[in-house]
Amino acid sequence: MASVAAAASAAKKLVVKHVTVIGGGLMGAGIAQIAAATGHTVILVDQSDEILNKSKKGIQDSLKKLTKKKFADKPEAGAEFIEKTLKNITTSTDPVSVVHSTDLVVEAIVENLSAKNELFKTLDKFAPEHTIFASNTSSLPITDIANATTRQDRFGGLHFFNPVPLMKLVEVVKTPMTSQKTFESLMDFSKILGKIPVACKDTPGFIVNRLLVPYLMESVRLFERGDASKEDIDVAMKLGAGYPMGPFELLDYVGLDTSKFIMDGWHSLEPDNPLFAPSSLLNQLVDEKKLGKKTGEGFYQYK
Repeated sequence: MASVAAAASAAKKLVVKHVTVIGGGLMGAGIAQIAAATGHTVILVDQSDEILNKSKKGIQDSLKKLTKKKFADKPEAGAEFIEKTLKNITTSTDPVSVVHSTDLVVEAIVENLSAKNELFKTLDKFAPEHTIFASNTSSLPITDIANATTRQDRFGGLHFFNPVPLMKLVEVVKTPMTSQKTFESLMDFSKILGKIPVACKDTPGFIVNRLLVPYLMESVRLFERGDASKEDIDVAMKLGAGYPMGPFELLDYVGLDTSKFIMDGWHSLEPDNPLFAPSSLLNQLVDEKKLGKKTGEGFYQYK
């Protein structure tokens, strides 16, 4: 009987074959790449062909790097893998016209709730009934994004980490409305991509950022109080906790504006939570456009 029950639940689950990725930035292009590399048909959508050409070039370069390692002694097989993967990706600037036959829409656009709501509200009208919607947001509540649609039960979070082709983790976020069938389909899809999924409720920052961002902010506060230098804090966490980067190196790598954006969002949700209290030093650096590695200066200077 157990096998009959298992077969029945498998029949209910959606096997994702066709994926539409909205947003051709680093995250979206990375998600499109791994989906195509694992045999899915992928449509990558962004606002202009110029952006999409850049995305495709990024995917091509990333695949070349990966195949050098993976197919070191078989360059022909590597070339074939690249060709096959790229064949699975088409691009479009019109999301409405491409979602009519998709199983899964993964959104990786700007971290702005109204932009995400607008997008999903429109796609909800044109996507088939069975299509699952997922957002790759790292800081906005999935429930707030799902509420723009009439398919809250077929909506979840799929939070990938940068760089997507290399990072093994995906946080699969289940809102109170997400059906078990949708949740299992998203877990299965993540595994087929070669990732290790972890399940989380729709709580600010999910698992990783909920623990990581307050730790980063606490490091800034420790430095602001004059208790230790940023250099010593970085060395201490690398050698004492075994972290690959110190908190200030990581803040500069991620972008100080990104961390501030996340903290500001959480602070507005829970103004009395001391973990989410803003930092005047971080705010000052962002105001001065010292955003980290990408601008050449953040907590440290980069030549």
